[in-house]
Amino acid sequence: MSGSSFGTIFRITTWGESHGRGVGVVVDGCPAGLPLQEETIQAFLDRRKPGQSRYTTKRAEADRVEILSGVFEGRTTGTPLSMVVFNTDQRSRDYSEIARCYRPGHADYGFDVKYGFRDYRGGGRSSGRETIGRVAAGAVASQLLKELGITLCAYTRSIGPVTIRSFSQDEIANNSLYMPDPEAAREAEQWLESCMQQKNSSGGLIECVVHGMIPGAGDPVFDKLDANLARAIMSIGAVKGVEIGDGFSAASSTGADNNDAFTLDEQGRITKLSNHAGGILGGISDGSDIILRAAFKPTPSIASPQKTVTCSGDPTEIVIHGRHDPVVVPRAVVVVESMTAVTLADALLCGMGSRLDNVKKVWHHD
Repeated sequence: MSGSSFGTIFRITTWGESHGRGVGVVVDGCPAGLPLQEETIQAFLDRRKPGQSRYTTKRAEADRVEILSGVFEGRTTGTPLSMVVFNTDQRSRDYSEIARCYRPGHADYGFDVKYGFRDYRGGGRSSGRETIGRVAAGAVASQLLKELGITLCAYTRSIGPVTIRSFSQDEIANNSLYMPDPEAAREAEQWLESCMQQKNSSGGLIECVVHGMIPGAGDPVFDKLDANLARAIMSIGAVKGVEIGDGFSAASSTGADNNDAFTLDEQGRITKLSNHAGGILGGISDGSDIILRAAFKPTPSIASPQKTVTCSGDPTEIVIHGRHDPVVVPRAVVVVESMTAVTLADALLCGMGSRLDNVKKVWHHD
C-alpha cells in the first residue's frame, strides 16, 4: 500500500491499524537539537483521545505515546523519530455483523475493490485511529514552528446549524466541543443531544489560524503552500472541503473588495490592511495570519437502520453497533492543527535553499 507518507524534507509516515497491535509514525527530516519530551507529544494526543465526553466514542484508550528512536537527552538527534501508541481496548466482535456488507459512508467498498480484501474491524487503515500518528508528528512540527515564533490555534467553528458568534481563545479548552464561544457550545450540545436521540450524527467546521507566519514559504506552481495545505487537510478522514482565507465567499466578491492592500507597519515592514487571501498569495506565504477551514461530514456510523448490500451484491439492512462519536469535529481539531503544522514545517525547511545567500549562511566558512 502506497500513500502513507507526507512531506518532502519534514516527512512523516504513519502505520498501524485500529484493531492491530498499535499505531504510530516515523518522522524523518526533523533537525537535530529540537527540545522534545514525550509529555509534549502526549499533550497533543490527549486532545484527540476517546472517552473525553458523551460526544466522543467510549473506547477506553489512554493513547500513551512512546518514543522509540530519534531523541537523546531530551533533544532530537536528526535521525528518524519513531513513535508508537499501543492499542489496549479493541472490541473486534462489535464489527462481526458487518463483516459481509458495506457500511454506508465508509471506505469499505472502495477498499475492497482496490485491494481485494478489507479489515472490517473498525476500518483498519481507514479508521480515524490512524490520525494518532499525524497528531504525534504534528506535536513535533509545532515544537519546531514554536522555535521560529510561529503558533497555531485550531477550534470548532460550527457544529450542525450552530456557529460561533464570539471568540475567546481561553474558552476553547473549557468545553468538550473545543468552541471559543461558550454560548454556542451550549447550543451545539443541545443539537447533538437531539441527534443522539434520533440515532443520528452531525457534521461541522474546524478553523485553524497560524500566527507569526514567516513570508516566503511555499512555491508558485504545483507545490503552492495553499495547495499542500489543502492536500494535507483533505487527507484527513471525513473532510469534504477546505477553504483558505475568504474561501468560497470570494467567488461572490469583487476585485476591489477581495484584494488586500499593502502598507507599512510601525517598524517599516510590509504588511496588509486586510487578509481576504488568508495569508497566502500566489502559493507563497505573505506574512499575514494563515486562516484555513475544514468541513467535516457527519459521522457515518449511526445506530439507525441503513440500506446497503453484501459483498456478494445482495440487498440488506444494517444497524451499526459499537462505540462511535456522534460528531468527529471536537477530536479532529487537533488533527487539523497537526497537519497544518506538518505542512508548514516542511515548507519552511524546503524553502531554505531557494536563495544563494541562504545557502551561504549555512555552508560558508571563514
